[in-house]
Amino acid sequence: SDLDLKVPGLRHQGVLALMPAMELSGEDVLQAPATEDRLFLALDGVQDPHNLGACLRTAEAAGASGVIIPKDRSAGLTAVARKVAAGSAERVPVVSVTNLSRTLGQLKERGYWVTGLAGEGDETLFDIDLTGPLVLVMGAEGEGLRRLTKETCDRVVRIPMLGKAESLNVSAAAAVCLFESLRQRQLIKKRS
Repeated sequence: SDLDLKVPGLRHQGVLALMPAMELSGEDVLQAPATEDRLFLALDGVQDPHNLGACLRTAEAAGASGVIIPKDRSAGLTAVARKVAAGSAERVPVVSVTNLSRTLGQLKERGYWVTGLAGEGDETLFDIDLTGPLVLVMGAEGEGLRRLTKETCDRVVRIPMLGKAESLNVSAAAAVCLFESLRQRQLIKKRS
């Protein structure tokens, strides 16, 4: 009951920790050399903090180098996002950028392949190479990739859908993409 008084309306599960606000990672995370093991997840305007948290958790589990989010019109690292991330928000760098398409262009100049995900993609996720320095770009809930972001991508691919569902939730789609990339990367390591 003491915790209920200290944090009204918060589902605290009997535990409360006070800590300073966590800062987002600086853009220096993006300055590292584009080596074969580098993998970023970029979220183009994901609004729901639950989806952001789930994407952070999956990105960290798949070994991503970081998650890129726009500063505006995007969910931030709120308490909800951190709770859903279950500790991953503290383990995977999250970089907030002013202009996502410009940042993607800079990463391309450094040697990254930028692959966007959209239902109208010409190729499927399983038909392309997802190894090497890579940025996977996921669009917002309902709206998908913005036009400028899509134009910045080297390629736009889709997840093959056999059922009647038109699309997956952004966090589910991110999981499929990140783990397909991980699968391909592990195959290369086994062959070496």
